[in-house]
Order: sequence, then structure tokens, then C-alpha cells
Amino acid sequence: MTSEFEKNLEKFAEVIVKIGLNVQPGQRLLVGGPTTYSYGAPIELAPLVRLITKKAYQIGARLVEVMWDDNQLRLIRFQHAPRDSFEEYPTWRTDYQYKFGKEGDSVLLFAAWDPELLKGHDTDLMSTARNMYLKHRKTFGDLISKSAVNWSGITAPVDGWTEKVFPDIPHEDQKAKFWDVIFEICRVKNEDPIAAWEDHVNQLATRSNFLNRKRYVSLKFVGPGTNLTIGLPKDHIWGSARFRTQSGIDFVGNIPTEEVFTTTHKEKTEGVVTATKPLPTDVLIEDLCLTFSKGQVVEASARKGEEYLHKILETDEGVRRLGEVALVPHSSPISQSGLLFYNVLIDENASSHIAIGHGFKFALKNGGNMSDEEFSAAGGNISKTHVDFMIGSDKMDVDGISEDGKTEPIMRKGEWAFEV
Repeated sequence: MTSEFEKNLEKFAEVIVKIGLNVQPGQRLLVGGPTTYSYGAPIELAPLVRLITKKAYQIGARLVEVMWDDNQLRLIRFQHAPRDSFEEYPTWRTDYQYKFGKEGDSVLLFAAWDPELLKGHDTDLMSTARNMYLKHRKTFGDLISKSAVNWSGITAPVDGWTEKVFPDIPHEDQKAKFWDVIFEICRVKNEDPIAAWEDHVNQLATRSNFLNRKRYVSLKFVGPGTNLTIGLPKDHIWGSARFRTQSGIDFVGNIPTEEVFTTTHKEKTEGVVTATKPLPTDVLIEDLCLTFSKGQVVEASARKGEEYLHKILETDEGVRRLGEVALVPHSSPISQSGLLFYNVLIDENASSHIAIGHGFKFALKNGGNMSDEEFSAAGGNISKTHVDFMIGSDKMDVDGISEDGKTEPIMRKGEWAFEV
């Protein structure tokens, strides 16, 4: 790799530690907690992990621990492990992640894996493994929902995924090209990436602040294959890049991020919605279409991956209701790259999106102090899972509907229809 790459990699690590996590002096940092499709930090990304560790110590972290993962070991399990062993889960991983968050430390998550790693394998085993993870990550998920931990999710190129995104360029050039795109969409190529991120975060905040002043009771989405009305809880809060823990630490939950978002009312979604990008799970789901009535999915179809879509919709009762709505302009840098990443962390920041499953307590007034029962009574959705899928495009119009029934344009042809 060139010295320019090494320079950008170090700048990326600095953005992750200072902007994403905002690690505080005296805090511990766990690099690589478990996620739906991995156990931790990919071993391929060791050079980046080392730089993150160095940057964290340089700003005063007390201890940095790394939880490693190797996607190939996951594949080997599906190839050779006993079929009746998939209800077992290495709970020490989720327990340790929870301990870091509970004690006021920070956690870095990786969304970096081959989207076709398990292609052709038993979908029942995939579903079982996924549900076991969801069962054991609930305690940490509750900390995130209550804004009790400063965390961030990042991504970077790994084998298999690189080939999927750049199939038409020589193999030996794919990873370098992917890194170059990551540096671009994460604002690392700026002369001062930290200042560029501060400016970007502030711009997104102006959008969310505008929507908070409007107090819309619902949003109307109209586009090809979509005619959907999404109700919002009375005391919803629009958020954007910057989150704040209950202890007052500001952080950015996703690197990259281009969205403004809020939680939804679990009983007030009506109509039909068609995804505009594939949904990458263990099985790639394409041309997803959902029909809602009284807040609940009553019909679900997909051109590819429909069987696995229905397995997801059987996770629990809450997964059939919405938990999030997010707005992203079609002109976002990720969208303008013209690339399909087959990775929700990136693709959701190229397109407006919604999520079935768990809502955000922190996106409701005083929600961080609510029990699940209180959150549900206020209109919030409770589920073990949260599955984002993309619905925006340059043909999507979005309107805000006020309590008096007045309709105002929020987006036209995928772009903001208001000035801030």
C-alpha cells in the first residue's frame, strides 16, 4: 500500500475515535463487539484496529480490548458443525459487550462481511443462528436504546465483499478501489477530516431541528410501487448524526451517515412500500414489498429471498411493525457514487429508509427513562430485531402532515423541498 493510503488510514482511525466514538479520557474501549453477522472485528482489518487502538490511548483511554472475528470460521461452522448445535451461542461475547456499556465505557462495532458468505446453505440454520444472537444481545441493545453508551458502527473492505461490489475491475485492484471509496464517503480525504465532520454533523442537525419544530403527525411517501403513510408518536424527536449519552458524551453512531430519522408509531402505518435497493441479510432479499394495515405487515413478498423474508417476519410480534423512518437525499455522496454496496450501514445512507422492528427510545421525549411497557403505550415499537431497508430514490416524494391535516412538502424527487 502507498504512503497516501497509510496517511488516509490513520486519518480514518482518528475520525472513528474522535468523531464516531468520542472516547473520553479514562474510558475503556471495546473494539469489535458482536453483531448480527459477525462476532467482532475482522482479522483482515488488523492494521486499522491497531491504529484505532493507538489513537484511543493517545487521547487518554484507560484500556482498549479487541474482540476478533474471522468470517471464514462462520462459514466452516455452517459447512461442518452438527445441525443441532446452532442454538448455542458464545454468550461471553455479548456479556462482555454489555459489561463495557453498563460500566460507562465505549464500544465500536464493525459492519464488514461477505454478503454471500453463506449462499446456498440451510436458511433454517441461518435463522436459528440469527435468533440466538438477537436473544443474547438484548441487554446491550437496551443500553443503546436508552442512550446509556457511546458507540459507533463502521465498515471497511474485506474479502468476498470487495469482489461483490467491484466485479468488473481486476481482482488485484478491487480492495484498493474499495478503500478509496470508503475514504471518500467518510470524508477522510478532506485536509481536515475532523472539521469536515463537524460541519457535516451541524448541517444534518439543522434538518432534524427544522423537522422537530414542525411536529408532523405523519409522513406520506409516494413513488414507484410505494404509497405509504407513516404515523409518528406525539412526542417524537428527530435526530441525525450526533447522539448524546445520558452522561453527556456526544458521539456519531454511524460512520458514514447522511440521515435524519425518528421513531414511528407502531399502530399508524398504512399502505404499500417497495424497496429500491436489495436488503442484504444472510440471504440477499431483492424487490421487497410490504403492505401495512393498522401498523402491521399484512402482506410481504420479494422476487428473491422471500422465504428468508418470512423467517425474519416470524422473529416476534414487533418485527411486523415499523420502528424507524429516516430521510436521506438522493444527492448524498453515497448515492452519487453510483455503487450498490450490499451493506445496510452504507446503503441506508444512500437512500431514505424505514425499519421494521424495534423503535428508538431516545427518539421519544423522556424515552430513555421509559420501561418497555411505557414506551409501547406511547406508540413505540418493541422487538428483538431492527431491520432497515431502503425505499428512497430520485422519484420519491415525501410530505409532512400536520395535526390539522395540512400537507407540506419535505422531499420532491428525492431531494429536500425546504431550506434551512
